[in-house]
Amino acid sequence: MIRHGGAAIGPLGLFTVLLGAALPLIDFFIVNVALPAMEKDLAAGAATLELVVAGYGVAYAVLLVLGGRLGDMAGRRRLFLIGMAAFGVTSLACGLAPSAWTLVAARVAQGAASALMLPQVLATIQATTAGPRRARAMSLYGATAGLSMVAGQILGGVLVAADIAGSGWRAVFLVNVPVVVVGLVLAVRSVPETRSDRPASVDVPGTLLLALSLISLLLPLTEGRAAGWPLWTWVSLAVFPFAALAFYRTERRADRLGGTPLVPPSLLRLPSLRRGLVMIVPFSVGFSGFMFVIAVVLQQGLRMGPVSAGLALVPMAVAFFAASLAGPRLIGRYGSRIVTTGGILQGLGITVLVLTVWRGWSGLGIAELAPGVALAGLGQGLQLPVLFRIVLSDVPTDRAGVGSGVMVTTQQSALALGVATLGSLFLSLAPSTGTRDALVVTLLVQLAAVVLTVLLSLRLPRNVG
Repeated sequence: MIRHGGAAIGPLGLFTVLLGAALPLIDFFIVNVALPAMEKDLAAGAATLELVVAGYGVAYAVLLVLGGRLGDMAGRRRLFLIGMAAFGVTSLACGLAPSAWTLVAARVAQGAASALMLPQVLATIQATTAGPRRARAMSLYGATAGLSMVAGQILGGVLVAADIAGSGWRAVFLVNVPVVVVGLVLAVRSVPETRSDRPASVDVPGTLLLALSLISLLLPLTEGRAAGWPLWTWVSLAVFPFAALAFYRTERRADRLGGTPLVPPSLLRLPSLRRGLVMIVPFSVGFSGFMFVIAVVLQQGLRMGPVSAGLALVPMAVAFFAASLAGPRLIGRYGSRIVTTGGILQGLGITVLVLTVWRGWSGLGIAELAPGVALAGLGQGLQLPVLFRIVLSDVPTDRAGVGSGVMVTTQQSALALGVATLGSLFLSLAPSTGTRDALVVTLLVQLAAVVLTVLLSLRLPRNVG
C-alpha cells in the first residue's frame, strides 16, 4: 500500500470516489431516452436537442486535462469536493430549466463540473494504493465506468416513465441532487487529500489550443446534420487540423524547454499508455454510437416506451458486470489476451444483433435482442477495465492527475465522436432506407471498429500491472 503524504484510501473512500466517477458517465447517457420527452415539453428542434448532448460532452472533454492539473496543484480531494458540489448545483439547474436554450447552457456548466470531479478519482486511486489493491481498485473503476454508461439509459427510461410528482424528463437531472449531498458527506469523512510532489502551473496556451482542437472537431460533427451543414461547420472542421498541429508543437516545445505542458509528449512515450489510448478510441466511438442509436431505434423505430427501451439493455449491464468481476482473476492468468478475447466476444454479439435485426424486424422485442446485447456486454466487460489499468500502469504517482486527465479526455472525446459520427450516419440513412436497414449499416460500421480493437489488442503488453 502506498501512503502518499500519510494518506491511504479505505473501502468507504474508494466507494465514494467511484460514486463520483459514476455520476458524470451516467449523465452523458441518461439523456438519450429522455430526448423525446424534452422535445415535446420544450418544443425543441433536432439541432437544439443534439446540443443538449453535445454541449455537455464537449465541455467535459475540453476541460478534463485542466481538471487533472488543478487537482495535482491544489489537492485532489479539494477539487473533487468542488466539482461534486458544482455538479449538484448544475444538475438542479438542468432539472429546473424553463427553456431548451437554458437547458443547453446548464448542460455545458454540468460538463465543466464533471471535468473538475472525474480526473481526481483516478489520480486519488493512483496516489493512495499500490500492488494488488491498486489492481483491484482499477478493475472496480473500469466496471463502474462501463456499468454507468449502460445503467444511465436504463435509469433514464425508468425515471421518465415514473414521472415522479409530474417531473417527467426533469427527474433524470434532479435525481443527482440527493446523491451529490450523500457523496459530499462521505468524501469529507473518507477521502484522503493528495497532491503532486511537483505541482505544475497551468499551461494556458496548451489549454486554449486543446479546447479549440476539440471544439472545432466535435461541435460541427455533432450539430452539422441537424443544422443542415451550414458554412460554419465546414470552416470549423477546416480549423481542426491546424489547431491540433499547433497544440502538438506548443506542447512539444514546452516539454523540450523544461516547461509544464498540459499533455506532456514525454508521457505519451510510455508504450502502455500510448497503446492503451489508441485502443480506447475505437472502443468508445463504437460504444457511445451504439447506445445513442439503440435508444432512438427502440423508442422511435420499434415504438417501445422508455421503460421497455431501458429494460432491453439490462442483459448488457448484467453481462458487463459479471465480466468485470471475473476480470481480475482472468488477467492474472491470461494477461492482456483477455482484451483480445473480449473484442472477439463483442464482435460476435454485434453479428448476432445484425442477423436478429435483419431477419426478425417485424417481431423484434426485448427477448429477441437479449442474446446479442448480452454477448456484446460480456465482451465489453472483459475489455474496458483492463484497458484502464494498462493505460495508467506505468504513469508515475506524481503525474497521476495529468495521466488520468489524458486518458479520460481521450475516452470522453471518443464517446462524443461516436454519437456525432455513428449517430449522424444512422439519422441520415433512416429517412431514405428505413430504420431497420439504417441500424444494420450502423452496426456493421461498429463491427469494423471492433475488428480494429481486436487487431490493436495484439500489440498490448502481455503482462498487466
